[in-house]
Amino acid sequence: MKPAVKVFLLVFLILLIDQTLKFWVKTHMEYGEEILLLGFNWARLHFVENNGMAFGLSLGGDYGKLALSLFRILAVLFLIYYLRFLIREKASFGLLASFAMILAGAVGNILDSAFYGLIFSPSSHHTVAALLPPEGGYAGFLHGMVVDMLYFPIVEDKIFPNWFPILANKPFTFFRPVFNIADSAITVGVLSLIIFHRQFFSGHIHPKPIPEVTTTAEVEVEETTSGGKESEEEQQQA
Repeated sequence: MKPAVKVFLLVFLILLIDQTLKFWVKTHMEYGEEILLLGFNWARLHFVENNGMAFGLSLGGDYGKLALSLFRILAVLFLIYYLRFLIREKASFGLLASFAMILAGAVGNILDSAFYGLIFSPSSHHTVAALLPPEGGYAGFLHGMVVDMLYFPIVEDKIFPNWFPILANKPFTFFRPVFNIADSAITVGVLSLIIFHRQFFSGHIHPKPIPEVTTTAEVEVEETTSGGKESEEEQQQA
């Protein structure tokens, strides 16, 4: 299978999972509703929406929202161009997969911003959103909200001890952010670049070749062969 096909299938699979889960949450859960995953209190679907930044962060105002959407589109165009360059240069599939995950995550959240305001009614604490409502969607093009739902409060509602600097006696929860599959894909792609493809940041697309190790036996064979050749030459000269 060609690298370009593998990259396309990886991006498509991530987008399919991301958008399927978002559609289900949007059309089956009220805003703020929670569902435990496999009965674990620290693993939940928790439906929230934000203006488009990763892990529930927001960039305020309509202009901030529009600027973020346009920046994402430019980033996606650059990633597509760069992935094509990496494919032409025959980069390793690990490097291609890292950029493919980042691309899929960016596209996944752009779809929310671009189209969810057009095709969904608003979600609330008492109402589940409707798909393609007769009265129209809740926002214009590029002004939709990004759907987040993955919440893993492994440590919840604890209090910092008295001796803890600055935050003493204040409540804390770990891990607090609510995110989605697209956010996860971006995070995994970036971590993969940092951990497994550090040579990329030095300008090396291809992994450094592993130096050949010459064993003692190989050295002895070479010395014996070269010695034999030298003795033959000496005999011929004599």
